[in-house]
Amino acid sequence: MSIIQTTDFKDTLKFWPRHNEALYRRLETKHSWMEHGQGDGSPADPLDNEMVLNIGPQHPATHGVLRCAVQLDGETIVKSVLDIGYLHRGVEKLAESKTYQEFMPYTDRMDYLAPYSNNVAWCLAVEKVASIDVPERAQWIRMMMSELARISAHLLWMGVGLMDAGAVSVFLWAFQLREDLYSIFDHVTGARLTVSHSRIGGVVTDVDDTGMAMIRDFTESFPKAHAGWVKLLNRNRIWIDRNVGIGILSKEDALDLGMTGPNLRGSGIEHDIRRFEPYLKYDEVEFNIPTRQDGDALARYFIRMEEMMESIRIIRQCLEKLETVKGPVRSDDAKQSYPGKNEVYYSMEGLIHDFMYTDTGTCPPKGASAYHAIEAPKGELGFYIESDGTGKPARVKMNTPSFTNLQGLEHMLEGGMMGDMVILIGTVDPVLGEADK
Repeated sequence: MSIIQTTDFKDTLKFWPRHNEALYRRLETKHSWMEHGQGDGSPADPLDNEMVLNIGPQHPATHGVLRCAVQLDGETIVKSVLDIGYLHRGVEKLAESKTYQEFMPYTDRMDYLAPYSNNVAWCLAVEKVASIDVPERAQWIRMMMSELARISAHLLWMGVGLMDAGAVSVFLWAFQLREDLYSIFDHVTGARLTVSHSRIGGVVTDVDDTGMAMIRDFTESFPKAHAGWVKLLNRNRIWIDRNVGIGILSKEDALDLGMTGPNLRGSGIEHDIRRFEPYLKYDEVEFNIPTRQDGDALARYFIRMEEMMESIRIIRQCLEKLETVKGPVRSDDAKQSYPGKNEVYYSMEGLIHDFMYTDTGTCPPKGASAYHAIEAPKGELGFYIESDGTGKPARVKMNTPSFTNLQGLEHMLEGGMMGDMVILIGTVDPVLGEADK
């Protein structure tokens, strides 16, 4: 008898035909119900003059589990419908079954290109609903590491975007710099990718002298590499022609579609949460908010390139400040934050608090609710939390930039050329880990 048992997926995947049928029905009737308010429910024959084409989710040019169903007239995309697939389905409900600190590793896996930013966003929301004060040094560390995460995310966007356009070398060069950043995260947090360095009430560990030196070296080497990319790309005829004038979003369109982050600032709207609703210590550092008026894929490229240099400017100010700001990196209230390991190892009270915090954790007041957002690399990342007075949130809602920005992708694709589709997916920079909630 064979030890290999065959599995009949017929019942497991029985939703799939219905899912496809609904997707195609929406594609066929999309403009009829959008323009006339109702459809007669009778789809046109797709073989008459037009062709329906699926791109993704297995296609290397689509990101994650993104699937694009498009209707083509020749090479022109007439209609498009996006299917964000299944990846982390139910993460909001999952948050409601964990303590506030237990949910931290799950935030790493939302936008896995900038996990540090996700950690900080979750902590700030919890600290807001529970009224927890964070030591000043921890806030500077969080800000510095979040800007490193921004550069890391933009580097991957640049490498993948160039690779989508056929330039593989830049992808490899971008990963050389990302490797330097991984080494920094590894030294400071103990992990290269899923860092989970933030703790409610502060951060896990301070940045030692070696870590500070590594970050300082990165701020010296990165501008030289950045200048080389600017020289290579900003006047590169192939790169410019592939991006200029495609996927145009006007100011009004960007606002109506709820775009955020570089996709919003590329349309001329100077909105950045770090400036207009400052958190951490962003109101104490100097930086510019890059904007462009054209609203096309090329404008969004320039925005991200300039933002990386602004992040270096912020990191240098953080390094300078951390030379003078000393003290704890985590709240000393053992009911609101984990106690230090010295207390756990050498005092009975510290050990009890460690057990209690692991079992129950932070307990915000019953009925309290709060929303806190940060300017993540892709745009506004916010968490809404409702408390029932226990150690687990009663309700969690996530406002993630990839999900909101994908609303604009359908608008960009329709009327565009099929050959521009891959560039437009890249210019939105979606990570499906946070789009699929």
